[in-house]
Parts: sequence; C-alpha cells; structure tokens
Amino acid sequence: MESSDALIARFLALHPKTIDLSLGRIQRLLAQLGHPERRLPPVIHVAGTNGKGSTIAFMRAILESAGLAVHVYTSPHLVRFHERIRLGRFGGGRYVSEERLVEAFRRCEAVNAGEPITVFEITTAAALLIFSEEPADVLLLEVGLGGRFDATNVVDRPAAAVVTPIGHDHAEYLGTTLQAIAGEKAGIFKRGCPAVIAPQDYLEADQTLRDAAERIGASPLLVGQQDFSVHEEGGRLVYQDEKGLLDLPRPKLIGRHQFTNAGTAVAALRAAGFEQFETQAFEAGLTRAEWPGRLQRLNRGRLPAIAPEGCELWLDGGHNPDGGRVLAAAMADRSERSDAPLVLITGMLGTKDSQAFFKNFSGLAREVIAVPIAGQIAARPADEVAAIAGSVGLTTSTAPSVESALASLHNYVWDHPPRVLICGSLYLAGEVLAANGTLPE
Repeated sequence: MESSDALIARFLALHPKTIDLSLGRIQRLLAQLGHPERRLPPVIHVAGTNGKGSTIAFMRAILESAGLAVHVYTSPHLVRFHERIRLGRFGGGRYVSEERLVEAFRRCEAVNAGEPITVFEITTAAALLIFSEEPADVLLLEVGLGGRFDATNVVDRPAAAVVTPIGHDHAEYLGTTLQAIAGEKAGIFKRGCPAVIAPQDYLEADQTLRDAAERIGASPLLVGQQDFSVHEEGGRLVYQDEKGLLDLPRPKLIGRHQFTNAGTAVAALRAAGFEQFETQAFEAGLTRAEWPGRLQRLNRGRLPAIAPEGCELWLDGGHNPDGGRVLAAAMADRSERSDAPLVLITGMLGTKDSQAFFKNFSGLAREVIAVPIAGQIAARPADEVAAIAGSVGLTTSTAPSVESALASLHNYVWDHPPRVLICGSLYLAGEVLAANGTLPE
C-alpha cells in the first residue's frame, strides 16, 4: 500500500508555494467531495499566535472527562503527520490510522485531479472528510496560519470561535503590526456565533479583535477579564463569568500562561453550550490535559541518560518573542526554587525574530548552545543562532546536534546540575522526541 508520506510528497508538486493563503482552492475541492465541512459535529474553531494547542488540549481533556467523543485537528505535527488528526472515541480519542489516512488522501487526490492546491489545503480537506464520516460529539479545529484565509475557515456556523493571545509571528503572511495580525485572526468570527477572546497581552490586539467581532455581529462576545476572568489563588485556578464561579485545580500544563489558556478553554466550552458539565469534568480535564513539546519534562528516554546526573531536561517548541517571554517566566519561577543554572539548547528558523526571542533570557540563561535543525532548509545555521544570542549578551557555543550538546555539559563546572531547556522550534521539538524515543500518544 502506498504510504501517507509518499502521497504528501506527491501533493507538494500540486502548487509552487508551500503557503498561499486563500479559500478558493479548498472550497472547490470540498464541493467536489460533497461538502464534508457541512456534515461535521459541532465545531469549536481556535485561532491565535500562542496557546492554541494548549487551549485545545484543555478543552479535549474536559470534554472527554465529561464522557464525550472529541475529534481534534491541530498543526503542525511533531513527529508523524497522524498527530494532526485525532478521532473521537468514548473513553479517549486516538490518532487516525495509516490505512484511514491513505484512503482519504487518495479520494482527495482523485477528485482534485491535478488542480493547483497546497499541501495544507488538500490534507485539511482529507481531515474534514474523515471527521464527517466518523461519529463524535464535537470537533476542536485549530487554524493553521492566520484565520481569515486559512484552509480551516470553511465552517459557516461554529459552535464557538476562539482567539488566544496575539503576538508577532509570520509577518511575511499576516503583516508586521499587531492590528494587522489580529485582524487576520478575527477572520474566523461568524455572525450570530459565539466569539471568545482570550485575555490579551497587547491593547491594540484586544481592541482590534473586539471591533471585528462586533462589526460582523458575533454573538455572544466574551472578552477575557471583562466577561470572564481567571486568576491563580492559593495554587488553584479561579474562573468566573456571569454563570458563576469555578474553583479549580492548578492546570497540569506548566507555566503561568497555562492559567490563561485553561480559563479560555472553560470560557469557550461554556459559550459553545457545554456549561451543563459537572464541576468534576472541569477539575479532571485541567489535571489530565496533555500537550507534548510544550514545557514537557523529559524524565525518561535516551536523551536524559546523556545529560549529567541530576540534570533537569525540558522541551518546548516556543519560537516567537512572546513564546520566549512565557518560557523565560516559567524558567525564572523554577529558578526561585533552586539554584540550578539554566542552559538553552536552541535551533531556530530564519523566519523567526531570534533576537527578540533571546532577549527574554538575558540575565537568566547561563549558556546558549546553538544546534542545527535537521532537514529544515529554512533553519538558521548554528553559528548564526549563536551570534544572535551573543548580541543580547548571552554566553554561547555551538554543537552539531542536541545529543552532542547534552554530552558537552559534562565539561562544565557548576555548583549544581544544570536545568536544560531545549527550545526555539516545533521542528526541533519533534526531532528531540523522535531521538528520545518518546513519541506523542
């Protein structure tokens, strides 16, 4: 049987660009497939710069804790494409099988008949086709890039449209200002459908999102810290909206920013009509949520054995300035509880604002070890990453791989075993999980 990887490689020849934001091509293909996007379970559509995946992870865990079957579509994947398509099952979902994926890819390829279409568009069409033919109670649908012209923006009446925190990223496609970026993300709002805006870090993004939702007639419009609030109190998460207050456990996912993501997930579910859940479902969901490659502690596998004894090993795919900010805050919180020196092992793409990312770690990281990202043409050379980190005052070195970077830590003399954060790219995070032998489940 032809593999899904072989089919994806063939899809690459269908369009000269990897990314070409437009709805025309996928709308044509979906029409030829009989409009599977019209036969989906209720959809919660999620856009944003940071926190989309974590917010979806919390929603999935809460919904599954309530006994519902949940389809999930996310991107990019870390190790295998199948991670993008999780099929809902009672008792917990599972990734799409190779056989089911190949069958959907072949159907889309046959109907498309060689017409121009990007890989993301044709694979998104295949995912929607699969979701339309598999029973579930809800579909959590993550935007790939932007929102307005993203291939996922083909659902006319979502149960809710959610925008997580906006920041600077993908300027070549979305614009260089926060207003422009927020305007593109707001393209998922639909007239008469609930819109949920997470607490934003930037006033201009918040105002742009509100204005866009009001202009299109999204209803109801729930704005973080205005219509719902979330904060930490006594190590617990306190959520409140007009429906009442929930006193919930600390989210399982690590970092202060995860309180915002968890609160946004609760608001989205209540806006989408799932407010009838018992408190136990919200409690269980927050403590069970899993999202690989996001402040993930690597305690087992091949890589921890390479590092010095007692070393903390963390993995995160954060790669933009605001992602760096929340990562630095999480590492600073841990530094308050121990004297372990922080070491970054980092690879980055040339399209990312590496200097702004590294500025967050000035005065916090003891060393930055730059590494290449295997198989990524757009990746910066390790010496270039090191030079950028050095330009903001960080001490740097390079290594040919993550494994060799970890091995080199034995040559340092510190009073305490180091705390190591591997970060800078989701592609690097996937490479690390594969090398470690701990694949996403």
